[in-house]
Amino acid sequence: MQNKLYMNLHPGTNPPPFSSIIKDIVDENLLLEETFCYPRGGGQPGDQGLISNSTTQTRLLETLPGDSILHPLESVKGFEVGDKVECIIDQDRRNKNTTMHTVQHIVSAMANDLFGGETVGNQISEDYTRIDFLFEDRDKFNSNDLEQAVNDVINSHKEVRIHNWDRATILSHEQMRHTKFMNRIPSSIQNLRVVEIRDIDLCPCAGTHVDNTSKLNEMTIMKVKSKGAGKLRLTYNLKND
Repeated sequence: MQNKLYMNLHPGTNPPPFSSIIKDIVDENLLLEETFCYPRGGGQPGDQGLISNSTTQTRLLETLPGDSILHPLESVKGFEVGDKVECIIDQDRRNKNTTMHTVQHIVSAMANDLFGGETVGNQISEDYTRIDFLFEDRDKFNSNDLEQAVNDVINSHKEVRIHNWDRATILSHEQMRHTKFMNRIPSSIQNLRVVEIRDIDLCPCAGTHVDNTSKLNEMTIMKVKSKGAGKLRLTYNLKND
């Protein structure tokens, strides 16, 4: 079983360089004994960086999910099973995705609280994020009110915590959001990672996050687009320092 170190790394910014052992090579992918790399999932892109052994260094392409996280390389030539490798994660990329993901939680929570909007999809990137919402009455939606509410939370210095809770606790918690997907997770997995933004949001999530909303820049809504009956797609970015 691969040790997925990123799951216990909080805050998820500035991931450290790490060493590991190649336990398998599948096509152009390395499978490592343990990794701090976040694999693509939950709308968040996977990590990229550099990986090397004693003789070879190459680009680590976007890491991908699976029972063992896949570490795709431009070429696996020069790497062998059993090699000790050093990995340097692109911190700037990770940090941008981490802040975007944390803001996504706040946007989804505020849209739900203010307008009854349910998040039904999202795609995070370094430069912007889009979220798809489903409303019982989308005419209630007001982008200016949402933007103000989200930025008020960002500026309120809310602590962001990570928990490891069992299914029963998650499903019975009256403040828990976004549990509909849990029926797709094998029942053999009894404990799940839960992200809490104090007083704002509580939901199962394996993504990376900051530890306090004070680490986030304010957001700006770029575009709101109709996606069919009751649905809106919202695109936002974050203001520069």
